[in-house]
Amino acid sequence: MLKVRRALISVSSKESVVDFASGLADWGVQIISTSGTAKVLRESGLEVTDISNITGFPEILDGRVKALHPKIHGGLLYQRDKQEHIKTIVEQGIAPIDMVVVNLYRFQDTALSNEITLQDALEQIDIGGHSLIRSGVKNYQSVAVITNPSRYRDILEEMMVNDGQISEQTLSDLAVEAFELTSLYDIAIHGFLQQRLQGKQNFPHRITMGFTKMQDLRYGENPHQKAAFYHQDRGSGQACIAGARQLNGKELSYNNIVDMDAALNVVKEFSQQPAVAIIKHANPCGAAIVTRNSGIEEAFLKALDSDPMSAFGGVVASNRPINLAMAQAIGEIFLECIIAPSFEDDALDLLRKKDNLRLLEFDNQKYAPWPAFEFAHDQLGFKEVTGGLLLQDLDLNRIQKKDCTVVTDRQPEDSEWRDILFAWKVIVHVNSNAILIAKDGRTVGVGQGQSNRVGSVKIAVQSAGTKAQGAVLASDAFFPFRDGVDKAAEAGIKTIIQQGGSRRDDEVIKAANEHGIAMVFTGERHFSH
Repeated sequence: MLKVRRALISVSSKESVVDFASGLADWGVQIISTSGTAKVLRESGLEVTDISNITGFPEILDGRVKALHPKIHGGLLYQRDKQEHIKTIVEQGIAPIDMVVVNLYRFQDTALSNEITLQDALEQIDIGGHSLIRSGVKNYQSVAVITNPSRYRDILEEMMVNDGQISEQTLSDLAVEAFELTSLYDIAIHGFLQQRLQGKQNFPHRITMGFTKMQDLRYGENPHQKAAFYHQDRGSGQACIAGARQLNGKELSYNNIVDMDAALNVVKEFSQQPAVAIIKHANPCGAAIVTRNSGIEEAFLKALDSDPMSAFGGVVASNRPINLAMAQAIGEIFLECIIAPSFEDDALDLLRKKDNLRLLEFDNQKYAPWPAFEFAHDQLGFKEVTGGLLLQDLDLNRIQKKDCTVVTDRQPEDSEWRDILFAWKVIVHVNSNAILIAKDGRTVGVGQGQSNRVGSVKIAVQSAGTKAQGAVLASDAFFPFRDGVDKAAEAGIKTIIQQGGSRRDDEVIKAANEHGIAMVFTGERHFSH
């Protein structure tokens, strides 16, 4: 147990610090402080010793040097059980410091600003506070290092129970928390300086990322797996699951989060039009768009009609607020989650009657107007493999009609182009090998994850049934043989959009011409492994 007799308080955030210092003073703790914090504490009536009175040296260089002195760090670092250390501090007139209360300049906020100058940013790099934390933690069994204002109340309550002392377990927890703060702080500085001094590099020599746990999950992909959900400390700059607020329902599961991420990524493709996506097992079983002036309920019903059976127990994402009409359209359908920018009050009241339906919304102030739902183009995608990490640009290339090449005798009709481009956007989010059939602004059949392309065609065609008649079929990569085209023709497909570039393109195009199918080449593929 640590008996606290002397505490150094130097904080950038003055949140609750007066109450905490008052609580320490009630236990007879001597308080040492730097100029800004000392002023606040004195104005509240507390007795404070200026750090310069301890060091015998004034704060200099516009406050850059305050606590960097042997009489401060010696008081933190000497080992209480070593006679040689005790002899040294007595000879040098160094008094013990049993507690350090520090929080650092908010460099993370600075790093997020594109307008701040490099010099101003450098001034926000905390030196003294960082050093105090490291010295205190190095001797954590004898020094309590408090870096989080939310800890103040708990520390005072523990001292009350333990006659002014702090337990070894609390000292250990505080030490871990302190180095968590400094490590994230250094990550923010590294990222900022890397960009400002070396220029933006998509694939830097070293990657440093910070993530903070949001919640423990009930389990992972399967009940025997433990899991937790973390958010990226610097934020993604775009609509994301980690930035959502849950309004109703049970705790999120691992699979809920994966599916909501997939659903939200689909509707991000259509910021200018109301769009709904229904996801099951990370793949779209229904997606639809409607005209700009249509209600979101119309998009939902179109998406649901794509594959009502697979939608059972699915996850729904909308890129428009959920209104009462959509809530009524959901009716008795069993869904796991709905995620949207917001919910109108009457819609929320209705949906909350489903106790287990998870409802999540975004902060409208942050994510409006709708184009904010689009992908952030400076983001990278990464995937863990055993012992390593793969990093790549996000797959954000999107084509327009002018980027396509029609390679068949039949040209797509003007009315088909909406579905051609719709299908090509949605197929980005289907696992390879991917085949997607679309008609009238919605998916009607999806085949994914097969080891051969014709297998995915068969699944998509079977799922679409008679809806495939006159529809558009998208393939995320080229057809290596004509068999996929022949199978599509049997189902009544009218148009195919694909990458092109196969050694057998001539054979595939010939098959399309034989069946009277229009075929469009994009020149790029959209594998999603």
